[in-house]
Amino acid sequence: MQKAAYQIKIEGVVQGVGFRPHVYRLAAEHGILGWVLNSSEGVTIWAEGTEAQVEAFYNDVVYKPPKLAKIVNHFRIPQTHENFDTFFIKHSEASDRKDVMISPDVAICEDCHREIVDPEDRRYHYPFTNCTNCGPRFTIIMDVPYDRAKTTMREFPMCPECGHEYEDPGNRRFHAQPNACPVCGPQVWLQDIQGNRYPGLGHEYLRQGQILAVKGLGGFHLVCDATNETAVRNLRRRKRREFKPFAVMCQSLDVIRRYCQVSPAEEELLTSTACPIVILDRHRTDDLPRDISPGIDTLGVMLPYTPLHHLLFADDMETLVMTSANISDDPLIIDNDEALVKLKDIADYFLMHNRQIFNRCDDSVTTVINGKPQVIRRARGYVPLPVELPYEVPPILACGGELKNSFCMTKGNGAYPSQHLGDLNHYGNYQQFLYTIPRFETMLNVKPEIVAYDLHPEYMAAKYAKNMGNVKLVPVQHHHAHMASSMAENGLTEKVLGVICDGTGYGTDGNIWGFEFLVGDYCGFDRAAHLSYQPLPGGDVTVRCPERMALTYLHQLFGEEGLAAAKEFLNLSETETKVVLRQIENGINTIPTSSCGRLFDAVSALLGVCRVVQYEGQAAIELETILDPAETGSYEFELNTGLKPYTIQTGPLWQGLLKDLQAGRSKEIMSTRFHRTVVEMIDRVAETIRSETGINKVVLSGGVFQNRFLFVHTLERLTKAEFEVYYHARIPTNDGGISVGQAIIANEVVKNVSGNSGESN
Repeated sequence: MQKAAYQIKIEGVVQGVGFRPHVYRLAAEHGILGWVLNSSEGVTIWAEGTEAQVEAFYNDVVYKPPKLAKIVNHFRIPQTHENFDTFFIKHSEASDRKDVMISPDVAICEDCHREIVDPEDRRYHYPFTNCTNCGPRFTIIMDVPYDRAKTTMREFPMCPECGHEYEDPGNRRFHAQPNACPVCGPQVWLQDIQGNRYPGLGHEYLRQGQILAVKGLGGFHLVCDATNETAVRNLRRRKRREFKPFAVMCQSLDVIRRYCQVSPAEEELLTSTACPIVILDRHRTDDLPRDISPGIDTLGVMLPYTPLHHLLFADDMETLVMTSANISDDPLIIDNDEALVKLKDIADYFLMHNRQIFNRCDDSVTTVINGKPQVIRRARGYVPLPVELPYEVPPILACGGELKNSFCMTKGNGAYPSQHLGDLNHYGNYQQFLYTIPRFETMLNVKPEIVAYDLHPEYMAAKYAKNMGNVKLVPVQHHHAHMASSMAENGLTEKVLGVICDGTGYGTDGNIWGFEFLVGDYCGFDRAAHLSYQPLPGGDVTVRCPERMALTYLHQLFGEEGLAAAKEFLNLSETETKVVLRQIENGINTIPTSSCGRLFDAVSALLGVCRVVQYEGQAAIELETILDPAETGSYEFELNTGLKPYTIQTGPLWQGLLKDLQAGRSKEIMSTRFHRTVVEMIDRVAETIRSETGINKVVLSGGVFQNRFLFVHTLERLTKAEFEVYYHARIPTNDGGISVGQAIIANEVVKNVSGNSGESN
């Protein structure tokens, strides 16, 4: 029978996922001789056998990969037969190309969990147990190809038993790079601030209401007993985080169900290999302290995703606050010494280990809407997986925005958003931005030729971009980037109507935009309509004090009558009222805004729901929390179509709110009517624009669409009007997702400029 030989190339997420041992076993099954190796390009296989054997083997490799693998490209090339007499795994090779995709960190698998709870197993209670199916990846990798020597596990040589597992093709730890055990692997210890060490993991201290700083997979967490109201309050006081919700970790799904409603889609997300935080609706009768998520009726919940997390849950410990260990929105702490210095006034004890975290990575945050998952904060479990673009682009760095920053780097037809980096107006987060960019360059083996950045002249990421040399710089309008990111995620290339409900974005007219209707594609856009401008006096001061925005609306719309209403319904002092009015009248530190976020803030303040903002979006979140699902009413508004861009006039809306306030209407009813009014605004404007342009595809984006009621009812309303509606799922609808849009817009801008000048693309 004719012998055949082929070289097979597999590209994608094929390292750190058990691909080589899987190929080894398939080769034995199909009688294939040759070898398999990891390289900087992915996985390369030399396969010899009959044509039928190689064909069957190739099909199984490609179409039956390991569960964690993601193949994006594969091909085979005929070769001259070399008469191998066995099939073996070759040592990894580096090359000039680096096309391999790195796997995200993977939650502990069932097999490893069984081992850590089995007293007869040699890994009983070992906090760093892992195998080819689970464990750290992105957070420990320093370079590709993915081998132990290029991870932070290189400091821990394997003992003979672990080495035997690593070399045994029949073992699930065959070529598992982070493989370790209590004899040879990283160690964990408990200490106080003075350096005194204590036995155990700190269960007794958690029971006593104390706070632990726990070094995890991508950084430290601050941990306390979530059922202990005093402990929760102490953590809030020490961390200086008065209102922002804490995430909790529950021992099991059954425990989560005790506190929250869990749909099948939410259960699937909770138990996925990413194991993210999932925002769930709380039972109104649950017995957890309301201080965990004050003012709102949802809870951010996750399951244990590392062996150490599982071991933190003692017999009587089922629910823990598990919040990121950082101070005042600084980066997540990853270093032991840094934790001892920065957390000394917060944590009573420190549970630390000696495995270095190379890539800082916070917990991902997700939600399920209409049965479909949506990512709110993209980090652990998802990064560094790419978002597939509609076509190939040159190497581009898109710097993202100022808030919730994540940059994006492109390679081929993949856009690789970084992990969530935080707000760049904090020095530490900006430093993280600076050192994460070259790490992505190394990981992807790219040097950006094009750099995209936000139009806002004061954004740190924009300043960074403008100081780069030997690259093509492309400024991108903020909301155009929002629209393009939603388009790219959904594979759209034609002109669409972008409906962007957002907080802050620098407009092409120098004003602050935020409730925008854009008609366009990646090449450009026309601003078809927007919320009518209102002054934004004091900038960030007004963002933190929504009553100032409510005063502005009332004064601008109704003059003296508005000021009388402000005096009746707002708590602003006479002095602060005069300061705001003087700023507006004299144009001092005041800029016009069409922000949807500021409209929500102002209404929340007027209704007395949230008068002072302690975290981004608080006023809108609390306004959504009090919605009355039985209420079907709404308020009036005007769409001014006299001039383009059209403007949405909110005078009638505010008149309706004041009338209901004076009539003693409940804030629950008024909040619902306001939300329904915004939905009607979107629908009416969209239908008006469609009648003029014929465009029927609508993309939704912007941070305000994290409001579940607004998103769901907008989707229902537009779908009922027979629009084709597209929205985010894999990347955030907030500013954490705009870098993908910046990248694809920059590609089109450069391509068009090059084409117009006769240059090659």
